[in-house]
Amino acid sequence: QVQLVESGGGLVQAGGSLRLSCAASGSIFSINAMGWYRQAPGKQRELVAGITSGISTKYADSVKGRFTISRDNAKNTVYLQMNSLKPEDTAVFYCNADIPVGGSRTYRYWGQGTQVTVSS
Repeated sequence: QVQLVESGGGLVQAGGSLRLSCAASGSIFSINAMGWYRQAPGKQRELVAGITSGISTKYADSVKGRFTISRDNAKNTVYLQMNSLKPEDTAVFYCNADIPVGGSRTYRYWGQGTQVTVSS
């Protein structure tokens, strides 16, 4: 079994910063892509940022220039540095890890979610 445990969420004022972490543990030989999604009340879950095993990154337009995704492969951990936070960033943030399960197939594991609240 694989578990993803997130940490670092909380309440912050607009313009502030938070750093989210997500550590994967369990029966892991390797991890392909990792990423962060978020879901605000009444909205669909959306991609915030993703990072491949080769450290290529992508970001949602709404967070470009403010958020930075990184990973530590030795620790099976992905991070999301969030700067210049806005009230519209308020959401539950979920991390994901795509783990090979045989052949070319991967399985996407999800964390339990961590709340980020940005006050105006």
